[in-house]
Amino acid sequence: MGYLNNGVVTVDAILTKKGRELLARGDGSFKVTQFALADDEIDYTLYNPLHPSGSQFYGQAIENMPLLEAFPDETKIMKYKLATLPRGTSKLPLLEAGYAAIRLKQGGSLAITPQTLNYLGATSTFEAGGYTATIADVRVMSNFTGVGINTEEAERLNTVTTVGTNVSKTVIGTSINLTATTVNTLFGTNTELQTTLQIIGRDSGARITIPVTITKVNN
Repeated sequence: MGYLNNGVVTVDAILTKKGRELLARGDGSFKVTQFALADDEIDYTLYNPLHPSGSQFYGQAIENMPLLEAFPDETKIMKYKLATLPRGTSKLPLLEAGYAAIRLKQGGSLAITPQTLNYLGATSTFEAGGYTATIADVRVMSNFTGVGINTEEAERLNTVTTVGTNVSKTVIGTSINLTATTVNTLFGTNTELQTTLQIIGRDSGARITIPVTITKVNN
């Protein structure tokens, strides 16, 4: 990981794992169909319309900020993706998952069906493109899947398995199913495990982060 030279205009793009897989085939199947933009590292409070040197320098502090090179970890970069909303939008979309916090006992299950508020002129709606959900530490779940979206990307993410390491996992669906782990060794001497669940509307860009607690019940 390093910093980009912000003295020149730079486009720093990386491929997803699926993109690298298609590129490696060398059979022409690699075609860029989607991309994402984000402004995680920009502090807009640095914009200074009172700069004594005039309007040319209002954004100087922002333009001089260091930018990180791109890297493929959705928990560390591109948390705040840019989204295009319909002209005339007066309210930013908000996500409602029905839970301010999630607490599950070992082996307990929960299904979450998010809704998007203030989107496309509706008070609340379900997004046609569904939602992406990322659990920060997939070890705390014995099952973490999305249902309701049947695209190739969704099916690939929803069938990915891990090898018991403390990595995040992302799934896609209109509903998200969670089942807490039954493995005691993860707890050590603790009685609870904690992580976070982030849900993002794939059409609106609205997001919500929910703390998740798993309570030990097995001895």
